[in-house]
Amino acid sequence: MSYQGRIATSDSAVRAGVIGCGVISEVYLRNCASFDGLEIVACADLDADRARARAREHLVPKACSVEELLDDPEIELVLNLTVPRAHGSVALAALGAGKSVYSEKPLATSRREARQILDLAKSLGLRVGCAPDTFLGGGLQTCRKLIDSGAIGQPVAATAFMMNHGHEHWHPDPTFFYQPVGGPMLDMGPYYLTALISLIGPVRRVAGSTSISFPERTITSEPRRGERIQVNTPTHIAGVMDFESGAVGTIVTSFDVWAARLPHIEIYGSEGTLSLPDPNTFGGPVHLWRPERSAWTEMPLTHGHTANCRGIGVADMATALRSGRKHRASGELAYHTLDVIEAFYDSSRNERHVQIASACDRPAPAGDPSSEN
Repeated sequence: MSYQGRIATSDSAVRAGVIGCGVISEVYLRNCASFDGLEIVACADLDADRARARAREHLVPKACSVEELLDDPEIELVLNLTVPRAHGSVALAALGAGKSVYSEKPLATSRREARQILDLAKSLGLRVGCAPDTFLGGGLQTCRKLIDSGAIGQPVAATAFMMNHGHEHWHPDPTFFYQPVGGPMLDMGPYYLTALISLIGPVRRVAGSTSISFPERTITSEPRRGERIQVNTPTHIAGVMDFESGAVGTIVTSFDVWAARLPHIEIYGSEGTLSLPDPNTFGGPVHLWRPERSAWTEMPLTHGHTANCRGIGVADMATALRSGRKHRASGELAYHTLDVIEAFYDSSRNERHVQIASACDRPAPAGDPSSEN
């Protein structure tokens, strides 16, 4: 089993089909096979051979075309694992076929398309979910429990940093990351922003500055070693966020930094400080600083699901479909995250603060750990 524990679900399994059988589908298919209440019954991809290979590897009953999957009346939920530029069109097609949809991040590559997805789902009485679901892991759920219990008092500020020198030195096909639907904020920002929003609440307004430090990149990975990439999207984005709660947050995402010694995320409260784990993972460590000790203490994790359990958001959505409650990795949360990301670019371009028009609820915390294991 690739995660700790099992998420509680209804006896009546939700039948789901996967569209997009690339690299990320492997971990989803492996993990989803271990969740109660969710059954992957079909795989589809533009590359039929790839769909058949994934189906054989993970004992999925059927490999088929996208059209056949969408026409299958037994499939209730589509797991959309296509490339980001196709997320919006595939989600709209799935909803149009009468199926709820859960997408890899981002929900879409523009606010307009993302809004279309949510509006169509609402009109049809269907659901939209979206990665990342790492905030449901044991590390960030431990942080949620600490914050909700008052361990740091009232959150007053936060910082988040994702700093590296890009993907051309290791990724086999890195061009995408330097085009308008790529860049560090769209690539990795959703993990950091989703974590912050789930812990502190929605964002009210932002200011941002963006730059392209290196307009051309040379690939040093195989098989395209020596090729040059023209950079057509900002690769260093710095943002300031005013949360509805009154807290002020700072985020920096960069492909322009050789090395840094910065925390992943820290949340500063009126009575202490919380240091969070990498939001692209599900585990710890979690460290708490309190004034009476004047020292950092590593906190025991209060929840399971600490290994790589991508797909837990899909399982939670399947549970919610049967029980009628809200699912946690929701389309509204994903839209708000995308809205904040787009607003950083708008702010830099227009040299002003940008009010965030969208809003979302903080996702409910994971339930009693003993009931979910």
